[in-house]
Amino acid sequence: MVVVVVMVVMLVVMVVVIVIQYRKLLQMILVLGIGGTFQAGFQVSMITFTSPHVKAFLNSTFRDPVPPETLTFLWSLVVSIFAFGGLLGSILSGYLATKYGKKKCLLGNNLAMLAASLLLASSRWAASFELILAGRFLCGFCVGLGIPLHPQYLGEVSPKSLRGFANATASTFWSLGKVCGQVTGQREVLGSADRWPFLMAFSGLPALVQLLTLPFFPESPPDLFLCRGDEQRSREAMEAYWGAGKPWRIQEEMEDLWRQKASGVACSSAGGPRACWSLFRERSLRRQLCLLILLTAGVQLSGIQAVESGARPVRHGLPGTCSFPPQIYSYTFEVLSAAGFQEDDIPSLSMGLSAFELLSALLCSAVIERFGRRVLLWGGYWVMATVLAGLTLTLSLQHLQPWIPYCSLGLIFGFVFSFGMGPAGATASVRMEIFDQASRPSSFVFSAVLNWVGTLVIGMVFPFIVEHFGQFCFLLFMAVLYLSGFLVYFYLPETKEKSIMEIRKEFDKINFKKELETSAAPDAPAFCTKL
Repeated sequence: MVVVVVMVVMLVVMVVVIVIQYRKLLQMILVLGIGGTFQAGFQVSMITFTSPHVKAFLNSTFRDPVPPETLTFLWSLVVSIFAFGGLLGSILSGYLATKYGKKKCLLGNNLAMLAASLLLASSRWAASFELILAGRFLCGFCVGLGIPLHPQYLGEVSPKSLRGFANATASTFWSLGKVCGQVTGQREVLGSADRWPFLMAFSGLPALVQLLTLPFFPESPPDLFLCRGDEQRSREAMEAYWGAGKPWRIQEEMEDLWRQKASGVACSSAGGPRACWSLFRERSLRRQLCLLILLTAGVQLSGIQAVESGARPVRHGLPGTCSFPPQIYSYTFEVLSAAGFQEDDIPSLSMGLSAFELLSALLCSAVIERFGRRVLLWGGYWVMATVLAGLTLTLSLQHLQPWIPYCSLGLIFGFVFSFGMGPAGATASVRMEIFDQASRPSSFVFSAVLNWVGTLVIGMVFPFIVEHFGQFCFLLFMAVLYLSGFLVYFYLPETKEKSIMEIRKEFDKINFKKELETSAAPDAPAFCTKL
């Protein structure tokens, strides 16, 4: 408890400092967050509460009653089409951001989200489930486009001393979106039979907020200089975000941008970013790509989706809190039921779990510049793995004593807290920092595609694993987490308060280790014979 209080104090102090010295930057963090990962978190949690109402609506749009199998298929289509839209949006994000800039790309994305919200809001009055499908697809496209752009923009507008804090807020807004989705999804708010179209269309409100406020902020300085060739506007953007009181900091950043440009990092809107497949042919990016795959797989296989979901598991293939069918089975419902909680109280406890995740994400942003990304990653992985070992034990023994389920509940909260304090925030920061300006858009596309495809595959495979192994399936996650922590500990260099070129040099020492050793070796001795 004392540790949490200290972290809260650190967070308050950091926010006060940022308000005083970097007011424009803090405003930008809020604007990007409300229209960025907030949308994704909201969509993930909101869809559960619309399930019975949308299925009833689907049944009413046909003249004859719909068979249960057909209704299941239609509802699965409503949910899964969001994923296909997100996959398409993620694939196009790199090209669109490089060609038009991140700011214009996000503004256009907000317009598309408003169109999607209008389709969803008018679906019931038009008595057309096709409008729901179109709206969900377009909404997924906007979320898929915004998720890669949000942390990139955050990292590029932040000084290196606050880059970790800014990027960690991406996970904070994700958690905030989930909490907002659960709150607005309550029957007393927008989760009723009369107001569910407004719940599905709620994403239009944060999109409108970002659409009206983002034009008052400049494009990111690295994008203006390296991709547009405009040094003057790049300097003006730095002054706007960081203030004009410390010109040496702006000069230092400009020198780093010049070094990036001299090394061939600059990209052009005509040439576009490096293609995703070209990243695998670039030897200077070999270790970065391996780490990117490791971090993405670490989050996907951490078990967080299986543990933190508070909705009742759906045994007939219908999706719950996860936006991809079939539903990843959750143990939270069983644990809470075994602990003696009533079924009507479980959604409120689930909301408390999401709020706890939000608190941990906020605390992560407060300590990430203090402890660094590497410690939060490997430490978070190992703590999560240890908690899963305890959770497996308590789930196996919870029928022996009435107090054991409460231990399982505490471990679930601990698991969510350790995830929010470590991998959730640090992963977003590392992913942005280990790639340069030319390869960053494509690397985010690659990571986003891995996330979408991985969630689909895990959603299909995990229910069968649970069916055969029960609570012992968490041992699989435990092994993955321990291995991920081990690999991060030994192979990820610390990126805290380092410029992009300094980080790149760190990886060059690894990617070109043999060449550097050869060039550094003394000349071989010359052998000669006496004449």
